[in-house]
Amino acid sequence: MKFIIKTLTFIAILLLFSQVRTYGEKQDDIYIKIDLWTNRLLVFKENEVTRQYDISPGNEQTPTPIGMFTVVGKSSGWGGGFGSRWLGLNVPWGDFGIHGTNKPTLIGKNVSSGCIRMRNKDVEELFDMIPQGTRVYIEGPLTGVGEGEFKNIAYGSKGNLVQLVQNRLKVMGLYFGPIDGIYDKGTENAVKQFQKLNHLPVTGGVSIREYTLLGLLE
Repeated sequence: MKFIIKTLTFIAILLLFSQVRTYGEKQDDIYIKIDLWTNRLLVFKENEVTRQYDISPGNEQTPTPIGMFTVVGKSSGWGGGFGSRWLGLNVPWGDFGIHGTNKPTLIGKNVSSGCIRMRNKDVEELFDMIPQGTRVYIEGPLTGVGEGEFKNIAYGSKGNLVQLVQNRLKVMGLYFGPIDGIYDKGTENAVKQFQKLNHLPVTGGVSIREYTLLGLLE
């Protein structure tokens, strides 16, 4: 079976990301685009590409978040697997950022736990040119690829798949919490209501059956 995300759901998620606030005096002049299809990070200034770098994003089981985020913290001297610089992002369901690496030979491969890895010399250059408050657009497969595509989720799960489910349940009038990608008790209760309405086993979890009935798969 080929899995296809409904167009309206995808648009709804994009509208959600567009509401994220940004901070900093220069965020309208400079921004970052991360393309997970090509594993490239591009720096735009006044809508022109000024720098391009190779990156390593998340793997199938720990994908990099998709959406529009903001650089909310910068630090140096982390060392180890985080390399020489860190630019933190305001992802609501975890600590994600752009950072260096002590394994530069893996750059270009999907090997991280969700963060964006760069060569140390590249992230140091990026660190110096990017102010706090800069917008970061991350584009790629919203549901992950391979084993991570439409995996089962339940209470405690986090990520873009949770956001998709929360969005659909909110449209149906079953969920009233934030669309933040965190599968909390409110999300679980909404899923249980959905399962009752559709005469499904009330597990509170989401599998292929629920994805299909929610209109996220066809």
